[in-house]
Amino acid sequence: MSDDRSLPPEAQDPDDLLAAEYVVGLLDGAAWRAARDRALVDAAFAMRVQAWEARLSPLNAEYPEATPPDLLGRIEARLFAQRKTRFGWGWGFALGSVLAVAMLLAFAVLTPQAPRVPGLQAELVDESGALVLQISYDRSAARLSVATTGPAPGTDQDYELWVIDDSGVPRSLGLLVGDATEIIADLEPGQTLAVSLEPAGGSPEPVPTGPVLAAAALTEA
Repeated sequence: MSDDRSLPPEAQDPDDLLAAEYVVGLLDGAAWRAARDRALVDAAFAMRVQAWEARLSPLNAEYPEATPPDLLGRIEARLFAQRKTRFGWGWGFALGSVLAVAMLLAFAVLTPQAPRVPGLQAELVDESGALVLQISYDRSAARLSVATTGPAPGTDQDYELWVIDDSGVPRSLGLLVGDATEIIADLEPGQTLAVSLEPAGGSPEPVPTGPVLAAAALTEA
């Protein structure tokens, strides 16, 4: 607080002194807020504040009016630059991921799906039950897969696979080599598959020449 002797006699009153310090700005935060609140409810104190404001107002004429600096733009630029530095990459990546997932879902929903074509299957077993052919056919890829278990063909012999359609005429699909064989073929449900034991390299004729060991019809899987 200022020395009371530096103030005019009428300011020696504590309320006048408080009003003067309030107007001049000598009070700290809590004291300033208390004086402000008192001026709102105490008419006598409010008049003292107004009197000091009128007494000191001529001092303002000695100073030109200054335009307050526009700091908002710089503050926003700094704040948002920091946020972009800290969070921009992470939020950008997250947003990009969400958009990518949304696009994939939309593509999956809107893209017509081709109807599933059921596969075909058959099991060929010889009379002894020792030779077993597990056959599956992928109709979309036209691929026939044959898993063979049991005794291998004799010396200078091969197992040969045949298909028999409505014409009743066998057509060779190829030799069965080893435990697993894949053959590209055009097959339909209801056609019959058969396996025969032929000379090495296959039947010399367009039809089986050796014994037919097993046969079964193709059915939907």
